[in-house]
Amino acid sequence: MLIVLVCLVVGTLNPAFWQVSNLFDMARSSVVSGLFALGVLVVLAAGGLDVSFTAIAALVMYVITKLVTDLAPGMSMAPILLMAAAGGALLGAANGLLVSALRAPSLIVTIGTQYVIRGFLLPFVGTATFMNIPASMDAFGKYALFHHQSAGGGTSALPAYVLALAVAAVATWYLLQRTLMGRAIYAVGGNADIAQRLGYNLRNVRVFVFAYAGLLAGIAGIMHVASNRLANPFDLAGSELGVIAAVVLGGARITGGSGSVGGTLLGVILITLVNNVLILGGIPSTWQLAIIGAFIVLAGMLFSIKPTR
Repeated sequence: MLIVLVCLVVGTLNPAFWQVSNLFDMARSSVVSGLFALGVLVVLAAGGLDVSFTAIAALVMYVITKLVTDLAPGMSMAPILLMAAAGGALLGAANGLLVSALRAPSLIVTIGTQYVIRGFLLPFVGTATFMNIPASMDAFGKYALFHHQSAGGGTSALPAYVLALAVAAVATWYLLQRTLMGRAIYAVGGNADIAQRLGYNLRNVRVFVFAYAGLLAGIAGIMHVASNRLANPFDLAGSELGVIAAVVLGGARITGGSGSVGGTLLGVILITLVNNVLILGGIPSTWQLAIIGAFIVLAGMLFSIKPTR
């Protein structure tokens, strides 16, 4: 309802909002944050919290882009995505193992691993940006599902990589709703002690959810490179809280045991929509972060109001 209200108000004030090119831009902007959010949803549902996903995405995208560019510039997109998924899953699984082994809050552990990964990137990689990405990644970013020509002659395109978010959403929905692991994730997030008495292996569940979040983060990193046609290791830093806010606004409890794919995608759309409105309104970028933060607080207050009988 809030999304519809914002669309109607903004569309009335600025008809450019409804232009196809703007809608395509919002779809394009939702892909990376949507992939991150689906991973955060799975970790939150199991009662954890992960803030290292942007660091994992940055490391995976930079290392794979550099390896492919230097060693196999003709590599196709499929093995690149497989390597990104595997690399992200391994880093995520390390998070899960540390959380289980240390018996420490996952927030603290993932803050630590985030710093370790960024600390690795800074001295060994620096802030160098890859401008010449592999041809397959460049072509993947340009491939369009649909082209549209406006009345003024301008053209816009809906990129094919939006399908990555659609596939990830269906896979995550199936995981949470149709598998025993999905049932275990909600059980552990609802009450870990009771879930353990019922026979669920807490360690396996925790390692799995962090590995799954890492897998999606690795793929998101490659999508970021393909869409921007460059690999900057520090591009994604600072977007963690916005992604977590989108998942919580979508109905997931920070204490675990709840959350849905549909609600998470709506939360991502809401945050993307607010960003788009600020750009259309010509709000200076220096103020956008503060306004988005205030909007998240306001939206959180509205969602916390319980209907009275």
